[in-house]
Amino acid sequence: MAASSSLRPNHHASPLSTPRRQQQHSSLSRAIPCSLSFQSHNSGSVSLRYFRCRVESSRVPLRVSASSATQVMDQAPSRASSGVPTVVEVDLGDRSYPIYIGSGLLDQPDLLQRHIHGKKVLLVTNTTIAPLYLDKVIDALTVGNPNVSVESVILPDGEQYKNMDTIMKVFDKAIESRLDRRCTFVALGGGVIGDMCGYAAASFLRGVNFIQIPTTVMAQVDSSVGGKTGINHRLGKNLIGAFYQPQCVLIDTDTLNTLPERELASGFAEVIKYGLIRDADFFEWQEKNMHALMARDPKALAYAIKRSCENKAEVVSLDEKESGLRATLNLGHTFGHAIETGCGYGQWLHGEAVAAGTVMAVDMSYRLGWIDDSIVERVQKILEQAKLPIAPPEIMTVDMFKSVMAVDKKVADGLLRLILLKGPLGSCVFTGDYDRKALDETLHAFCKS
Repeated sequence: MAASSSLRPNHHASPLSTPRRQQQHSSLSRAIPCSLSFQSHNSGSVSLRYFRCRVESSRVPLRVSASSATQVMDQAPSRASSGVPTVVEVDLGDRSYPIYIGSGLLDQPDLLQRHIHGKKVLLVTNTTIAPLYLDKVIDALTVGNPNVSVESVILPDGEQYKNMDTIMKVFDKAIESRLDRRCTFVALGGGVIGDMCGYAAASFLRGVNFIQIPTTVMAQVDSSVGGKTGINHRLGKNLIGAFYQPQCVLIDTDTLNTLPERELASGFAEVIKYGLIRDADFFEWQEKNMHALMARDPKALAYAIKRSCENKAEVVSLDEKESGLRATLNLGHTFGHAIETGCGYGQWLHGEAVAAGTVMAVDMSYRLGWIDDSIVERVQKILEQAKLPIAPPEIMTVDMFKSVMAVDKKVADGLLRLILLKGPLGSCVFTGDYDRKALDETLHAFCKS
């Protein structure tokens, strides 16, 4: 089902329209970072036993291949009556940090307080999330901890506000509050808030601590993990920013109870991505459980978030600054970012644009002869099950795509590199070595002109 540019604006539903669940669902299991074996060759290729992606370049012949890091052993994490969260570690040496995942985690103050190092906190959120969770988070930061004071700044809600003018409001509040280098910024909201708060933390006084509390599926499974921060420019999405890791990521799955259907579906675009590029077992699990995810089954959601975070953490641990392998996490994003920029920020949600972009990337992969038609059919089917668009909006033209894609962050020396599927399900390439005719054919197949 193709979405239109007139889709309703993104927002959380009111607490009255979607009652909060009282029962906690969390896990005692702890994710252990996998061991890795590297084998260098004179050709410059690197073999990673646990990965199935390949990074290719017409200039640097780097190849990465192998199977997924962890098998999907069950359909959901085990429940824990004590409320102990699942913990996924992002292994970055002395900058490593935990991702806490579970129900009711905002009611466990110690999880946040153990990561507050100074006496002052700046909580960054937006006009939609503030009435729902601002007081709860302030309580979690301060209860039994009288030495900590919390200031807050409430930003307008929406991708169209992810810009320099809005982020200046964060700096204004931080300076007016006389925050010092031991302060902590806390991002409470979806991907827009997380990206802006993280970039503000990276820039304020040349870097202060920050914590991510994502409240959307999109942010919980992707944008809050890995330290990508930034803002948009009118000519392109996320062109201004920094890699800057948080102290921790706290994912309280109860916050999804107030998420509207459109936002819920948008996040599943990133979940589907992990299965396509590196985790075939996870993709097959999604095919069997998409109905449960759409129905907000707590066990299914908790497992999807956990497995997505494990995939993201493994990649980030190997390639923090996106020199090659991490770029594969952007399947469909080059086409998707062009849609977001061309339509106007906020008209399509990020996941909606990525979904359509994924279909285009898969179409191009098929035209190149790199995948068979069964993968094309499976991708379209699962996106339709998730009620996500499978084509760009009619406003997009071939020239619009080419113009925006020309300034994409993955352009190197004038060469547009793309993430495409190649081989069996769960395999991909990041490459600039492809037939330009296939790209033109894909663009013309999805655009009127």
